[in-house]
Parts: sequence; structure tokens; C-alpha cells
Amino acid sequence: MNDDISGWNDWNKAFADWTDVSISELHGLMTGLMTVCHAPNNIEDWERLLSELSFSIPDEAALTLLAEEAEDTSFQLKDKDDAYQYSPLVPDDEHDLYERVIALKQWANGFMTGFGVTDSVLTAEENSMFADLAKIGAIRIEPDDEFEGGEESYLYLYEFVRMVPVSLAIRPRKPLMSLPLIAGLAINAKTAKELEEEGLKPKTMPPVIDVMNKNNPS
Repeated sequence: MNDDISGWNDWNKAFADWTDVSISELHGLMTGLMTVCHAPNNIEDWERLLSELSFSIPDEAALTLLAEEAEDTSFQLKDKDDAYQYSPLVPDDEHDLYERVIALKQWANGFMTGFGVTDSVLTAEENSMFADLAKIGAIRIEPDDEFEGGEESYLYLYEFVRMVPVSLAIRPRKPLMSLPLIAGLAINAKTAKELEEEGLKPKTMPPVIDVMNKNNPS
């Protein structure tokens, strides 16, 4: 799949001025949420979620792209046949292997964050899958390093990562705004970003893997 078909070029353009995280990590975060949640009905819900995660707010065009992609991803993952066509947002094979590996690593970390804030409990099998996904998220490689296993290893990791949301998307969906991260806020509550700007330290979130495994230790 090339960069035009995958949406890589569109995302790069839309988020060119937003540098909080990479587009692959943001896409992974969105996908992690959409394996459990219904797509929000408006971009304001995305603004609220991103603010609570201490991200700055992208411009309207970028938010609209995120919202549209989330809706498409949610519907795709709900359909048993369409789900197998899902693809994480990473550059195509015209890009250097290093760039693709880093994008896959970033997507994995974004997905774990997104899924983690849904407060979902993992089965033993899913717990093992997340342990492997965390290893991908922990890959360390420099631009001049030779990636062990080369293209063959990358394709294996890519296929594994691609199937993670497909495997997890069997859960009943819930509204994004019902997540504890958001639903627990009072109407006039300040976001983590606002608290930080006022010099107050917001309550830190426990590590993503710990959140997901708190009721299902390995």
C-alpha cells in the first residue's frame, strides 16, 4: 500500500504543524480507542480527550481528519470481514527501513496508550499479545543501525501489529465520553493541561500495561 492510498501523505500534511506525537502514534492511539469505543459524533469530543491527555489541540482540518478516520476505523473493526483489511498508519516500502520500524514502534506505543485508557480488562491470551506489542514499542534502533532480520523481520512485526486491533475488536462498544478519564470529570473540572499551566501537578496515570493488567496479572 503506497503513501497516498494509506493516507500517510494526507496525515503528514494535516498534522504538519502539530508535533506533540508522530502521526503513527496518534493513529495507534485512535485505533486503540476504537477497538472499544464508538466513534465520537463531533470533533469537540476529540478536543476534550486530547486535552485530558495533555496534548495541544490540532487545527480544525487535522481534527476533522482524525474524527473521520476514527469513524471509518470503528466501522471497519466492527465488521468481521472488513476488520482483516485494517492497516496501521506507517510509511510504505519506498521509505527507509529505519523510518518504517520507528513508525511501527510509535504506532504500537500509541495503541497501548489508547487501549489502556479504555480501562478494559485483558484475557490471558490478550495479556500475552500485549506483552509482545510492548516489546515492539520498546525497540531501540539508530538511523545507521542494521535492523536485525531486515525486511523479513519488519514484515513479520507489521503483520503482528496489524492483527492486534482485529483480535481485540470483538468487545461491546461504549461511548468515548463514558471513559473514566473523561466521565470522572466534573463539568467545571480543569484538564491536565490546564492544571499544568497553573503550576499544579495533575494526578499521574499508572503505566498503561499496569492499568490493563490490574485485574488479570500474568
